[in-house]
Amino acid sequence: MSFMPSGTVYGTLLNFRAEVEALAPQMKQPPYKAPPQAPVLYVKPANTWSASGASIPVPARVPEVEVGASIAMVMGEAGAVAGYVLVNDLSIPHASFFRPPVKFKCLDGFLGLGERLVPASEAGNPSGFSLQVRINGELKQTVDFSHLVRDTARLLADVGAFMTLRPDDVLMLGCDAGRPLAKVGDRMDITAPGFGVLSNTLVAEAS
Repeated sequence: MSFMPSGTVYGTLLNFRAEVEALAPQMKQPPYKAPPQAPVLYVKPANTWSASGASIPVPARVPEVEVGASIAMVMGEAGAVAGYVLVNDLSIPHASFFRPPVKFKCLDGFLGLGERLVPASEAGNPSGFSLQVRINGELKQTVDFSHLVRDTARLLADVGAFMTLRPDDVLMLGCDAGRPLAKVGDRMDITAPGFGVLSNTLVAEAS
């Protein structure tokens, strides 16, 4: 059985250096005209959660889906990290980073969740994490978590400056640039050493 959250699930934007570099020109545009100083978060509500192995429905109006492979922290007591889990933060491709758009990120089933919560005591240093994304068995992306803008300790500290994470809340470390695209009929497999496989297949939404 896949891990299923019992708290709130938060995504994190702009936490990989390549993603920041790719979006740097946008950051100088109105309305903000400067890079964000605090972490940019968004919520993936319960309607988005999909177990590993589940089929994820895609609306007919959506030709492709962006695969957001990441690893997320699951909070324990007293602000400590209880463990880590693979996630697939799906979204409809979009260009703006200013306000994470609910209509593109929060569709039913649009967050795949790994089978195993890896205890923090077993996981090792998160800056050493790496994962691979395969679509229909073909390697499409490799993510190296040594390229984070904020490592886990810094991310938790900066988020804690403006909000409280409670036990069982989930906070993603972010998604790197170069996210692959998938379409109806594709199988997405995300793997990381010690985490097993997070696998989901995209299917056409029932009319």
